Amino acid sequence: MKELSIDTTKLNWDEAMEYPKGTMEKLLTKGSDGHLKATLLKIPAGWTMHSHAHVVTELHYVLEGEYESGGSKYPEGTFRVIPAHTEHGPFSSEKGATILVTWCRETESK
Repeated sequence: MKELSIDTTKLNWDEAMEYPKGTMEKLLTKGSDGHLKATLLKIPAGWTMHSHAHVVTELHYVLEGEYESGGSKYPEGTFRVIPAHTEHGPFSSEKGATILVTWCRETESK
């Protein structure tokens, strides 16, 4: 993997096609075949999404606002690691949130 630096203030918010209507994103890295994928996700007030699982690990860092998942609330400053194949959700946000979401394959320690 090459070093990468992105000034996210110069990126436009685009409609996040893989998420419920009203969700916006700034795609940071596209990833492929389990390689690092990262996006800034902006979810609107009243947002909801169904439970799901991934074949890779998903990481969340809540930059602004708060969201709820599986009955727990995750406010600004929360970092979550959701292991591969783990059912997570359903999701909602009463007031909206901005979240850094990354997906990656776990590597084994030797």
